Amino acid sequence: MRASYKHAWGIAPLTFLAAGTLRAVRTLPTAYLSSRAVVPSLSAHPDKLVGSDMRVLRNCRGCMSRLARCAAFATQPTTDEAASQWDRKTILVLGGGVIGVSISYHLALRGVSVTLIDRAGIASCASGKAGGFLARDWNDGSPVGDLSRKSFDMHEEVAKRLGLPSYRRLSCKSVAVDGTGMKPAGAKLKDLEWTDLGIRGSRVLGDESTIAQVLPKQLVDAMWAFAEEKGSKYRQGTVQGVTMEDDRNGLSKISGVTVDGTMISADAVVLSMGPWSGVLEQIVPELAMYGVKYHSTLMRTGRVLNEAVFFSGLGDPEVYPRNDGDTYVTGFPDAPCPVTETPGAVEVREDVCTRLADTMKQVSSEMIGAEVTHKQSCYLPFARDSMPVMGMAPGYANAYVATGHGCWGILNSLASGLAMSELIIDGKSTSVDLRPFDPSRF
Repeated sequence: MRASYKHAWGIAPLTFLAAGTLRAVRTLPTAYLSSRAVVPSLSAHPDKLVGSDMRVLRNCRGCMSRLARCAAFATQPTTDEAASQWDRKTILVLGGGVIGVSISYHLALRGVSVTLIDRAGIASCASGKAGGFLARDWNDGSPVGDLSRKSFDMHEEVAKRLGLPSYRRLSCKSVAVDGTGMKPAGAKLKDLEWTDLGIRGSRVLGDESTIAQVLPKQLVDAMWAFAEEKGSKYRQGTVQGVTMEDDRNGLSKISGVTVDGTMISADAVVLSMGPWSGVLEQIVPELAMYGVKYHSTLMRTGRVLNEAVFFSGLGDPEVYPRNDGDTYVTGFPDAPCPVTETPGAVEVREDVCTRLADTMKQVSSEMIGAEVTHKQSCYLPFARDSMPVMGMAPGYANAYVATGHGCWGILNSLASGLAMSELIIDGKSTSVDLRPFDPSRF
């Protein structure tokens, strides 16, 4: 039983969990970073400095960018006037996952439309395959704590506004299992809803005041439908690169994005492409992204379950029952790596999905006869320090970064989208302190 995982940020080795769950520290091992971290070279980026000189220059340019924004913010117009300044301007959002769509949705709430570009479609990758588990206080004591609390509260508000039938509150327990498949004495089964085999003990992780759930694909689709209704447009295609020019303030500026060979002009660009970071690294070479691959299965037991379970033992799988009768089972992640698989065409390994289903049969007699209705896999995006990356791209006047939310992407998507929309329109986020997530930290 991992009693300390809710507050273990920065202490233990990296242990990723899927679809909105933290069990241990979010930092990549030193050995892994030393062998895998991408360090730009002069030959790879002949137009840029390398090593410490490049980092110093980018930090300085990042300071210049922030100073310029502060000067503008001191005399900025009212909120409505600020939003109206984006009329007839083009904001390109690169990436159709929950973060890019949340930014688009919150911009739309203020009357600002975008063009969203994605190779595979809206919520085609992790955002359409995540578990949608939401925990209000599990990140307390970490830099993400305030972001998570605000976003958790926003989920209920947005679910009501958009009419999401999948949103609900539920309870959550940690259950230790031994793999014997034997039914223990009744005392160990007390207060457990559906786990009854090989139980060694359990404890409460949260109740309906702190735990909730939403179907991620339903959330993303509803937010995008709202943004489209307000004038935003979707363009399917592969982003191949960006065109840059010098800004009059001494910063760089992205003037256009190349999509399937066609250059699209832009007044602002938001980079929210998850673990697919090739374009992002053109702009911020130090910001290499990594993906952690998770598999998941959907199982149906014949009734709606109401208790999420984090198992300790048998590989520590996680189970999130949904209110449509599906039970989402995930676990057994791959090691972090640069992602080379194609978005929307990520391989699903049968052996991992079979292991997930077989493990459920060892912990619940109710799961023995459950039907496996779906098998899938996805990559969760992480930066080198496993913290979200949100803010202005250092050294750029009109490039914004929003990625690296890892296994808390669905939970933190709403507050992240709100904060980024404020940064784009107003030049400053007032709802969330984005300083811990500044891209210039790399």
